[in-house]
Amino acid sequence: MSIFQFAEGVSAFSVWGVWIVVFAALFLFNEAARRSKYFGFFSFVILPIFLSILWFTVFRDTTYTDWFHLAKVYSATAGCIGFWCIRHLHGKDKATGKEWKLSEKRWALCFPPLILAINILEAVARDFQVGSQYRGGGILADDAMYVLGGSWNYMNAIAGILNIITITGWFGICIRKKTSQDTSKDMLWPDMLWFWIIAYDLWNFAYTYNCLPGHAWYCGFALLLAPTVCAFTVGKGAWLQHRAQTLAIWCMFAQTFPAFIDQGAFAVSSSYDTGMLFAFSFLALAVNVAVLIYMVYKAVKSKRNPYLGELYTDLKAYRQVKSLAE
Repeated sequence: MSIFQFAEGVSAFSVWGVWIVVFAALFLFNEAARRSKYFGFFSFVILPIFLSILWFTVFRDTTYTDWFHLAKVYSATAGCIGFWCIRHLHGKDKATGKEWKLSEKRWALCFPPLILAINILEAVARDFQVGSQYRGGGILADDAMYVLGGSWNYMNAIAGILNIITITGWFGICIRKKTSQDTSKDMLWPDMLWFWIIAYDLWNFAYTYNCLPGHAWYCGFALLLAPTVCAFTVGKGAWLQHRAQTLAIWCMFAQTFPAFIDQGAFAVSSSYDTGMLFAFSFLALAVNVAVLIYMVYKAVKSKRNPYLGELYTDLKAYRQVKSLAE
């Protein structure tokens, strides 16, 4: 059983080489955007405005203009702008003279889980749509991509819903302290630990494989791996920030140069193997069920509310991230 199909005449070595370039570019872009406040502002405020003008004028005949692709690029960009504000906005209250930071406002800390949940729900809706409208196969009306709907879509949609339910501890979001090695002021989320991230990655890969089969090699594989590697190495504890930044820049790239992943020599398509489609979605569902069970177990045992406070404070992985905070 094969997972992907490479274009005829293109070697696996060449395709892997392009994949490595994409992965490295995403990783390095994220490093630049997280370490430089001004580069981050340019990347997620100035650049999207400029590109939006191009998409609806010069590139209007080649770019994606359907609701799904536009929702993806603008929701990811909105997330980046919101996270940038949480990380960097501060000031002094004129009435009291006290210093304030946006990262200390509880209402502002509701934004990260909200934008994350919206982003997941967009994909959940797409899985349900493909499963119901394209059972047995068909061409998507909006971007002429062939999809094969089936039970796997419903399994993965449920996995996405569970992934939302298991988002915990957002009131514990904090800012990374500046050091000589890292001055990024990353938005840390100590309660968002490795098991939730893996559950998300498995769900999201299955989603791309189900609903964006022609894009899964890059936006499912490379795009998911880049923020995860960063979150487990140089940018510990800030996975959501890394995910939003790499997703936003990838969506902007794909909007501007859609032929790279759709028609280029290094475009990679799904094999449409029903066994693999089922296996990926089943794995995503099983892992997300396991995370849900673990969350409920921890909440009952510790008597902590996972939505009004932090749940995993007793875990070593939590303490490692928390130690990086201001």
